[in-house]
Amino acid sequence: MSRATSTRLAALSLVWGSVFLWIKIAGYGFSPVQTVLIRLALGAAVILAIGYAKGLRLPKGASIWGHLTVSALLGNAVPWTLYAEGEVAGSSSVAAVVNGSAPIWTLATGLLLGRGRRISGYTAGGVLLGLGGTALIASPWNSVSNGSGWSIICFVLGSISFGAGFAYTGRFLVGRGVPPLVLAGGQLSVATGLLLAAFPFLGLRAVTWRTDSVIAVLVLGVVCTGFAALLNFELIIKDGPTAASTVTYLMTAVAVVLGAVVLDEPLGWTVSLGAFAVLAATGLLRRGPQHAVHPTGRGPVVASKAETPGIDGGVARGFRGRARIPRE
Repeated sequence: MSRATSTRLAALSLVWGSVFLWIKIAGYGFSPVQTVLIRLALGAAVILAIGYAKGLRLPKGASIWGHLTVSALLGNAVPWTLYAEGEVAGSSSVAAVVNGSAPIWTLATGLLLGRGRRISGYTAGGVLLGLGGTALIASPWNSVSNGSGWSIICFVLGSISFGAGFAYTGRFLVGRGVPPLVLAGGQLSVATGLLLAAFPFLGLRAVTWRTDSVIAVLVLGVVCTGFAALLNFELIIKDGPTAASTVTYLMTAVAVVLGAVVLDEPLGWTVSLGAFAVLAATGLLRRGPQHAVHPTGRGPVVASKAETPGIDGGVARGFRGRARIPRE
């Protein structure tokens, strides 16, 4: 691995690995809905500005915007709000590790949508190992040590929503010939609108103006959601999807270390063992190409290993690879 590749990989892992730390700090001053709304609006503004500078424009057509709305709901509005809600009382480290199980739910949703053809031994083993690791992290017999029961429920439901969102995106949006950056900008814009609609019901809470919380939401939106998307694209284009896929493992480790060092969050043996199980499961799920039905129904899609993202690092990871249609 070249020095340039290592630098890009380290930078993206650090940025996305810090997401859960910034969510926790933002929660000191803002409600979950307020945090996510600001993050979405800033992220959309950055990505759209970059896209327009490159001469790209938002797509047209009711069909694609309908699919973008569902993807925005499942992949951004719901899970990001759930993670912010869970971190009010829960641990950022636990949130990061549970988030690593999203590829399991991506696979499960893909099967329900008719994308999967068969389940290999690696896949079955990865699913079982990932579910076991998630159960260890949640530790229902000793949930006090890992956060409140409500926070664990939020993290797990958020992970399920992420997985469903990525699977839906792969089924209905990939392969339409729309540039990934355009899809990312459109999806974040729709998600911003969804949070605006929910704001009068869930976001009307007095803001506690704290410097650290303000900085946190700005970093979340501009850096972790906006510019990180561009860095992710650059990593894939210049270094390939295999190198990019290792971000999942590295960012989880970064998140756990930051939680322990900056927030002084304790890590019990169940979280440590569960984290190892979830990362191992993710590795098994990434073994070899994954076959799925092409959105047009014309044949199978061969997805790269990087196309099963499961992190709260930004919408762009849902579009990391380009689907390749074998010649018929």
